[in-house]
Amino acid sequence: MPTEPTVYVIDDEPDICRVLSDILEAAHIKVKTYTSPREFMLTYSPENPGCLLLDIGMPEMNGLELMEALIAQGNRTPVIFLTGNATIANAVEMLKAGALDFIEKPPQIDLLLSCVRKALEVDLQRRYEQLQFSDIDQRLKRLTARESEVLTWITEGKSNKMIARILDISSRTVEIHRANILNKMQANSVAELVKMDLTAKEYVATTGGENSSH
Repeated sequence: MPTEPTVYVIDDEPDICRVLSDILEAAHIKVKTYTSPREFMLTYSPENPGCLLLDIGMPEMNGLELMEALIAQGNRTPVIFLTGNATIANAVEMLKAGALDFIEKPPQIDLLLSCVRKALEVDLQRRYEQLQFSDIDQRLKRLTARESEVLTWITEGKSNKMIARILDISSRTVEIHRANILNKMQANSVAELVKMDLTAKEYVATTGGENSSH
C-alpha cells in the first residue's frame, strides 16, 4: 500500500483538474486527476490512503452516484464534493449520503487546503481503527463457540460463578475457558478484554461492518 496519501480529483472539466492539481502540489500534497468517474474506477484501489475530491455534476455518473458506488463496495475513503451551485438542500443531501464536506467552485485556496488536510487526517484515523478491528477480529476467530459465549458474559461483568450457573457448567470449567480466552486474545486482564470488545462493537456500529466474529 502506498505510504503517501493522495488526493484523487475527479472532475469532467480538465481546467478545474489542472487548477486543483496546481494548488495541491504547491502545498506538497500528492494528487491524481481524472476527467471520468469510469477512468477513476478502473485504476483506483481503496487500499490507497487519501481522499476524494468529486465534482457533483458530472454527466455520465455524478459525484453522488460515484460516492454511493464506492460506499456499496465498503470503501470508507473520505469524500469532499465540488459544486458550482450548492443549495442548503444539496449540502444536506451530500452530507447525509456520507460526504465529509463540500466546496463551492471556484474553490478558495485556504478553504480547499483546510478541507483536504482534515480529510487526510480522517482517512488516517479510519485506517488505524480498521487495523485495530481487524487485529481484534482475528483473535476472536480463534475462540471456540463456548469460549465466545463465556467472553460475552465476562464482558458483561458476570463472575465465574454466575457464568457457571448461566451456562450450566462448573466454575472450574469457566476458569479454564477464561484462561484460554485471555491467552488467545493476548489480553493481560479482563479490563483489556472489555476494551477490545468495546472497540470491535464501536467499529461495527460505525461502519456497519459484517466481519465481526463477536
